[in-house]
Amino acid sequence: MSSGMWVGPWKPHRPRGPIAAFYSSPGPKYGLRGSTGYELHDATRFRSPSYSFGVPHARLTVDSSPGPAYLVPSLLTRRGRDGAPAYSLYGRPKDLKPFQTPGPGYYAPENSGKSAFTAAPAFSIASRTRGFRTDHSPGPAAYILPSVLGPNIVIKSSSANFSLSGRSKTGSFHEDFQKTPGPGAYRVTDTSVYKQKPPQFSMIGRNQLPGDSTRKPGPGSHSPEKVVVNRNVAPAFSFGIRHSEYLAPIIMDAV
Repeated sequence: MSSGMWVGPWKPHRPRGPIAAFYSSPGPKYGLRGSTGYELHDATRFRSPSYSFGVPHARLTVDSSPGPAYLVPSLLTRRGRDGAPAYSLYGRPKDLKPFQTPGPGYYAPENSGKSAFTAAPAFSIASRTRGFRTDHSPGPAAYILPSVLGPNIVIKSSSANFSLSGRSKTGSFHEDFQKTPGPGAYRVTDTSVYKQKPPQFSMIGRNQLPGDSTRKPGPGSHSPEKVVVNRNVAPAFSFGIRHSEYLAPIIMDAV
């Protein structure tokens, strides 16, 4: 900045420290969380899985290095094997058989069969192969509709079930005719069961009507002349008790 320019009574100068006008962001006041590590990780960033190195086992704390027991040959370098070429006395391996390209007479188009030519349908009279014996495709008779008889019907309401089993003769009146039921053993069915039921009336006594059983005062029980609430009454004065309550009563009858 120029040191000779004045803006009114204020002279521009270089600030002694950083000011907010030099930064487009809030500055170092807000500490953003980092994108590395597991703890205090930025919630807006994807966090990769973390793996730990674990605790070394007790057996790994012992030095188990091979030591100088392994002797590296001097011909092996970091660039590969070094030294003069070596030859072996083995026999020469057989050459690979070259690919023989088939000629025109190698193919037999007449043996292509139905894959290349149309053929008439062929039928055999041989017995059924073993593969068809394992075919368990259901036929029309394999499907059975649910029965509509009996109590175990899901989609229909079942009527009353009655059994037609024979009567057992053991312990019945066939062995002892005294057990044969007579005319009085049958219960007469009430006619109101299968006919219109007539109205029924009871002959019990009449019940007492509910009411208040307390005694009510009559006209003679009231004393209107003693009522002084609705009229003026002259003042009344009393002379108090004439005799002392502590004195004996006067006995007039002499013995």
